[in-house]
Amino acid sequence: MTTTASHREVPNLPLLVVSIMLATLMQVIDSTIANVALPDMQGSLSATQDQAAWILTSYIVAAAIATPATGWLAARFGRRQLLIIAISGFTLASVLCGMATDITAMVSFRILQGLFGAALVPISQSSLLDSFPPEKHGAAMALWGMGVMVGPIVGPPLGGWLTDNYSWHWVFLINVPIGIVALLGVMASVPKDETHTTRFDWRGFAFLAIGIAALQLMLDRGNEKDWFSAVEIQIDLALAFLGFYLYWVHWRSSERTFVNLSLLKDRNFGTATLFIFIVGILLFATMALMPPYLQNLMNYPVVTTGLLLAPRGVGTLVAMTIVGRLLQGGIDPRKPMAIGILLIALSLGLSAKFGPDVPIWPIINVGILQGLGLGLVFVPVSTLAYATLPGSARTEAAGIFSLARNIGSSVGISIMFSLVARNTQLNHAEIASRVTPYSLNLPTGAFDIQSAQGLAMLNAEVTRQAAAIAYINDFWLMMWMTLFALPFLLLFRVPRRKVPVASAPVSAVEH
Repeated sequence: MTTTASHREVPNLPLLVVSIMLATLMQVIDSTIANVALPDMQGSLSATQDQAAWILTSYIVAAAIATPATGWLAARFGRRQLLIIAISGFTLASVLCGMATDITAMVSFRILQGLFGAALVPISQSSLLDSFPPEKHGAAMALWGMGVMVGPIVGPPLGGWLTDNYSWHWVFLINVPIGIVALLGVMASVPKDETHTTRFDWRGFAFLAIGIAALQLMLDRGNEKDWFSAVEIQIDLALAFLGFYLYWVHWRSSERTFVNLSLLKDRNFGTATLFIFIVGILLFATMALMPPYLQNLMNYPVVTTGLLLAPRGVGTLVAMTIVGRLLQGGIDPRKPMAIGILLIALSLGLSAKFGPDVPIWPIINVGILQGLGLGLVFVPVSTLAYATLPGSARTEAAGIFSLARNIGSSVGISIMFSLVARNTQLNHAEIASRVTPYSLNLPTGAFDIQSAQGLAMLNAEVTRQAAAIAYINDFWLMMWMTLFALPFLLLFRVPRRKVPVASAPVSAVEH
């Protein structure tokens, strides 16, 4: 039996890489770029705060539901055709979002954006892996990781700048030139691949869609609705459990299902999926916590906040460039991952020493450290995830991998913001109970507690200090979560490097 080539020959590899990365970056940025423009959209669309929140929620839920379908769609239409459809649909949906005049239309178009954009990240990952030989998979994942990791960092400051200088419409319309360039590049560089007509597992899709949608809704709206004291969240939890349970039963009893969970039995892929779930918690939770910390506690404007967070992206880019070369040179991927985990833990430990008046340079230094750590972790784990899987399973595996990262981000954001809200209340009550006219720590003349204005100022300062403590507690928790992930490195199996098929003797490629 002769082994097939480990990768596809691409006539114009640089164009393929640039085109795919533009498409990936466009989709990832859109998960965060609309956040800062939400107040402007709420007023323009005459929506309530609860209705405006659906502008973000609808996109996240739609993308989460559609992501597992990537494997079947790629097999049915081919990756090239699927990329063309996804980029075209996402760009068109972006135009419609920019033209929306009411909240119903906006939410509908955001759902379209999520559905079309869901395939872009997993397809881009599997396409890059297939276009590079195995010894260059580390470099390929470094390129792919730059878009996935830096995109969410770029989103908020870019959205704030566009909203301040133009209007919220440009938060979506900026996708048009990027989408056109990416589409033309994909059409010119991505080769056609084989397609397979297989039956779509509608029952499995329905079960999984219910479970994922209910879980995402619960995580996204839980903090706002005071979690399980609200009937809506209780229903979401019940539907999530029911959907996942029914899909598990369906998978166990059917020959071919919508998503092949047996891929998780692969030691490397199963461990990497768990690892990327933890990375999703840390990556998006820290990115979600820092902007309100800087804006609400330190009164920085949106654009300045974005500039202060930019060094994190720089650190990520530098680390990915370095680790891509190291992996290409044959280093054990677990070594940079261990260093990266320790750097992330160090950055979170330093963040836990912040106060409500922290200087600028500690913020920048922590951002660089955290970016370096994330870059050193993300590329090796993405490389090891597919190291022991057959090439035919990469696209479906990439869908599961991306879904785990997205759910991890939702879990992280929900947990951390809930802890901030609850701990702020508890800390406020504790601090307020110790503040009296005779408190030694109360600055003389700073607050006139005999007047309503003085009491309001004192209450605002107590709230600010209470929130700062709550954020610090979150940073400590995430530091210990990061260190908890360190022993999982021992579960990875580093495969031996194979001799390239093209240069190997016949005896080396036959069984």
